[in-house]
Amino acid sequence: MESVSRLGATHLAVTMATYGQALRLHQDALNALNVYPVPDGDTGTNMALTLESVVAALAGVEGLEHLGSSPAPAPPTAEPTSGGSTSMAAVCKAIAHGSLMGARGNSGVILSQLLRGLTSVLAEGGEDADGPVLARGLAAASDAARQAVLRPVEGTILTVARAAAEGAGQSADEGAALVAVVEASRRAAADALAHTPEQLPVLAQAGVVDAGGSGYLLFLDSALTVIDGRPLPPAPAVTAPAYSAAAASFPHAGPGAEGPGVGDELRYEVMYFLEAPDHTVGAFKEVWAGLGDSIVVVGGDGLWNCHIHTNDVGASIEAAFDAGRPRNIRVTDLAEQVEEERWVREGAGLSATAVADVGPPPRTAVVAVANGEGIGRIFRSLGVHYLVAGGQSMNPSTAQILDVVEAVPSDEVVLLPNNDNIHPVAMQVCELAAKTVRVVPTSGIVEGFAALLEYDPEAGAVDNAAAMAESARRVVAGEVTKAVRDATGPAGPIHAGDWMGLSRDGVEVVGDSIAEATCGLLGKLLRDDHELVTLIEGDGAGAGETRRVTEWLAEHRPDVAVEVHHGGQPLYPYLISIE
Repeated sequence: MESVSRLGATHLAVTMATYGQALRLHQDALNALNVYPVPDGDTGTNMALTLESVVAALAGVEGLEHLGSSPAPAPPTAEPTSGGSTSMAAVCKAIAHGSLMGARGNSGVILSQLLRGLTSVLAEGGEDADGPVLARGLAAASDAARQAVLRPVEGTILTVARAAAEGAGQSADEGAALVAVVEASRRAAADALAHTPEQLPVLAQAGVVDAGGSGYLLFLDSALTVIDGRPLPPAPAVTAPAYSAAAASFPHAGPGAEGPGVGDELRYEVMYFLEAPDHTVGAFKEVWAGLGDSIVVVGGDGLWNCHIHTNDVGASIEAAFDAGRPRNIRVTDLAEQVEEERWVREGAGLSATAVADVGPPPRTAVVAVANGEGIGRIFRSLGVHYLVAGGQSMNPSTAQILDVVEAVPSDEVVLLPNNDNIHPVAMQVCELAAKTVRVVPTSGIVEGFAALLEYDPEAGAVDNAAAMAESARRVVAGEVTKAVRDATGPAGPIHAGDWMGLSRDGVEVVGDSIAEATCGLLGKLLRDDHELVTLIEGDGAGAGETRRVTEWLAEHRPDVAVEVHHGGQPLYPYLISIE
């Protein structure tokens, strides 16, 4: 095909469809760029799902209905003409809105910022863009992503996006045409990606490059496919990278080990919406800069979404009062950063909702995110009527949870995300819903169960959320899962296939069998004042393993009562709750 000299609205739309296709093609490879031994790695999945939302939004634009087909339509070969049915403004609006509503996880949120920055320039540049306009758009994309993170970490997607913008800008300044500008941008981005291990030691020791940056490079590949007919790069073979001692503090890498903040040792995640005049936010950021890391402050026009990892929860919240008024405050212990990789591997879709026969609606209903038939039954028995299928590697989007919340006949709703990576999306639902919605910051399934012990259907959502959050904090949670790669950590050497017992503080024990890891974990977690252990059986937990665990408890802690429930959750033979 003849190269395109100006990027029209249809070219941009098809680039997004092609990009979504490329992310799906490379999804497993991106997920495998992970430095932790637990079964996680959802960067590729979250980026791909974010693009699916973008493409769905584009399919609703006049003249782009064909984008809903699969595979992506062939790139247009003709130059755009003014007066076509598809406008650049409409395409850019759909991309920005689709990425916002479909963003999942940290990688999806950053990608959304990149796309919104890009389209903010293209929307104002007329019905088509030449090389210099696209270069300005890539620069705006980089700036938007960096502005969302108070302390940008080099060696991540932010580094790659900046290099892409700089490469494009230099080429445009030299008078290059559109294709040459994208080529220069891609070349600079690829070089920056190759050097990410030099900037993040955890990547170097694992022998990998940054996953988010790799995903962003595919956007430039997709643009070259559309404007110059080049084939997309084939997906590399997926291999499990090695895990190293430097990453042994992985429980604090959240939210999701997929972006800035990897490897920090800060215990708590604080998030809230801040109502404050825009001119006060600079000083607010300066205060937060001294309190923690992984800082993200996004918003404007008086409303800001704020996120920080810190060891000083009180000061992080008090800082808001100097600038304005915080609301929807959520504090999370950064514990559960493991993800349901089987859902990724099998390409399982998210069911929108599973609704029980609830009868007359209560004043406040509970919507919980969970997976596993047994887990769902337990939640329903504790008072949950609406379940959104999901987990850390298959994060429900803002739109998916919002649809369920709006369908609930109750006037007020409490949300149980039951996973750190779903918290940001749940918080967005609070702002978008037409009814009163509150989030209880549950980081895992057993915390969700504990929260429901204080659920009062006839109380308001605000009172319920406060009582349920307090109940969730009282439970001691543990998990047992299999290592997916070799590692060295505080618990000793870890080999792929070993069984690990995890607490909120990370890997506590490593064993040769499920029962050995489970008993070792219980030995670490149980205190003299504990009275009840609840074992929730998942895939891999057979009757023999459960009997060995209960016999160990009877011998070593005869004063502790034991309950066993079947949850059916993937990847975790046992979820443990201690009260």
